[in-house]
Amino acid sequence: MISEEVSTYINTWLDVSRATKGSSDNTIKAYQSDVQDYCAFIAIHTGEAGSAGLRGVYNTDVRAWMANERKQGVTSRTLARKLSAVKSFYRWLARQLEFDPTVVLAAKSPKFQAKLPRPLAEDAAAQVLETVELQSPSDWVGARDMAVVTLLYGCGLRISEALSLTCSDAPLPDSLRIIGKGGKTRIVPVIDAARDAVEHYRALCPYALTGDGPLFIGVRGGALNPRIIQGAIQNVRHQLGLPASVTPHAMRHSFATHLLNAGGDLRAIQELLGHASLSTTQHYTGVDTARLLDVYKSTHPKA
Repeated sequence: MISEEVSTYINTWLDVSRATKGSSDNTIKAYQSDVQDYCAFIAIHTGEAGSAGLRGVYNTDVRAWMANERKQGVTSRTLARKLSAVKSFYRWLARQLEFDPTVVLAAKSPKFQAKLPRPLAEDAAAQVLETVELQSPSDWVGARDMAVVTLLYGCGLRISEALSLTCSDAPLPDSLRIIGKGGKTRIVPVIDAARDAVEHYRALCPYALTGDGPLFIGVRGGALNPRIIQGAIQNVRHQLGLPASVTPHAMRHSFATHLLNAGGDLRAIQELLGHASLSTTQHYTGVDTARLLDVYKSTHPKA
């Protein structure tokens, strides 16, 4: 149980994070849950429910919280995320209350094995595109699912980005202005296959696709739930005998990896994906360190 004072601090910090960092609603919810859980534990563990308890923690208190999380089955990856949120909150809180947050900021994040993305082979990606439209007995629903998946693989969009397109975005232009994670904007070229797939869906859709409403809609006329596309890919996966790693997001991984394998520039792919750092794109595509150094040497002004 956390005090009203601490709850107010958390909510203010979340508002600041949303306003200054452009954090998404999902990120804000995760931050809120992580920090509230930490503060509740510290209140019980130290017997101090107010901000004084947060200011006066020892490294043993932080370790006790982490041990409690692990006891509840929290994975190293999730615990690292929770600790990152707590540290972010403490940095902000320390500026408000003028105390030294070093005890919390110095806490070591648990180590975990990085989970490498698994892109599809090019022939498998082609099979997915050919098969996804056949998963629904309704022609327009099949065309809709095909259009969404083509945007994931053909343009490298996240599923949330594809489903955020509005009717006013169609017919798709030569490039789309996409607002991605953290409110970052990027320009994404649109290939003919994606444009054609969207137009095929629009021609078959029984609902009026006008104005600023969602471009992709469900069978009842509302905004399409991403779980529907996830389910369609799951059906395709089972039908083709593909591994569980084949998901809508794997189509985005495949977009990046296949571009790189075809000779695409790593920095250009970084821009297309909307990654803040080149290292994220390196991880995403599985590119080796030698190739990353080649990119630095060819692009860095001091190289």
